[in-house]
Amino acid sequence: MEKIVHAGLLGMGTVGTGVVKILAKNAHDILQKVGMPVNIKKIMVRQLDKPRNVDSNAEFTTNIDDIINDKDIDIVVELMGGIEPAKDYILQALRAGKHVITANKDVVAKCGQEILQVAEENKVDFLFEASVAGGIPIIRPLKQCLAANKISEVVGIINGTTNYMLTKMTNEGLDFDSVLAEAQAKGYAEADPTADVGGLDAARKIAILASIAFGSRVSVDDVYVEGITNISKADIGYAKELGYVIKLLAIAKDDERGIDVRVHPAFIPSSHPLASVHDVFNAIYIKGDAVGETMFYGRGAGEMPTASAVVADIIDVARNIKHNANSRILCTCFEEKSFCPVEQTESPYYIRLLVEDKPGVLAAIAGAFGAQLVSLHSVIQKSKVANCSELVLITNQVADASLRLAINTLAGLSVVNKVCNVIRVEADNFG
Repeated sequence: MEKIVHAGLLGMGTVGTGVVKILAKNAHDILQKVGMPVNIKKIMVRQLDKPRNVDSNAEFTTNIDDIINDKDIDIVVELMGGIEPAKDYILQALRAGKHVITANKDVVAKCGQEILQVAEENKVDFLFEASVAGGIPIIRPLKQCLAANKISEVVGIINGTTNYMLTKMTNEGLDFDSVLAEAQAKGYAEADPTADVGGLDAARKIAILASIAFGSRVSVDDVYVEGITNISKADIGYAKELGYVIKLLAIAKDDERGIDVRVHPAFIPSSHPLASVHDVFNAIYIKGDAVGETMFYGRGAGEMPTASAVVADIIDVARNIKHNANSRILCTCFEEKSFCPVEQTESPYYIRLLVEDKPGVLAAIAGAFGAQLVSLHSVIQKSKVANCSELVLITNQVADASLRLAINTLAGLSVVNKVCNVIRVEADNFG
């Protein structure tokens, strides 16, 4: 009898539905690519009687034991999200000798090391391509296609919600609250958007990418995080005038100072490839010593793009099963590298102030910066707000710690009414 690779799904939401659709629609092609059929045998759901918008011959259950104890099921696909009970179910499946695939960035970022260790002990696969950037292939390229390289930098736009919002603010001159409401109405943002606009979603993803790229464990707790809640129309306007766009960047760098990993809004030159990544699209820019610079671009979320990555992992595991070659590539964190504290990171900065409109103000501000050895690249004074002058400054390259001290000094000056915003400028030079 022809061998069939049987899978069990945990969850039948948006992505699970997409997985079922792709496996059904492309069954013939998948058979040719794997060398044997792939079938979804069982699906665990919360409610058996809930209407589904896809047909499936799979058996539905509400009991995880029905999948874990089924000896015919080779692969468990976790699509529930969250840490628990997803982590527990994943570990149960691995210890039962089943291969596991997940799209769950939370569990991979928080518990990846433990899960990969259990997978290795049980000589089974644990794949998670869909956990970062939806349908964009990035995990596998880092682990395999770019394995010959020493990766020094990974910079990405990896949250579609915030990229959509910043695109709307830039192109249509809308304010933050308006674009957030629109993003929620279109289903791009959750009712509680904190994880997206606060940068936490991107932080989990860059922790995963940095771990793989640099061969050293990076936890989400190691990521410095700022969100986009303070970005205003004024900041967007000044960015345009200065030849930049504002993006929420996830940045990971590995150099002599250690691993520098952070998420924050940044000015990037309008000529940079990432500047043209709009709406809900994602992109990841990678620098390697052999390949040079390369960029991966596409849809970072959604039913079918994310399901595409999940099914690709299913095909990969099925091929391994056919050729008895499982557990080939698991944890790639072979080193324990130190981290570069955010205070030691360096970049130019954009600073927007509201100051008194009177003589001596610029001298006082220049003195505050000079005391911390912060040099200024440019100063712009164009408008008045509430009887104050709005002042925009761009610094030259400066350490974060020095900049913070200067900002604290500024905030205490009687001529400074408000420090409105401070945003990093990610650029090699000002050209």
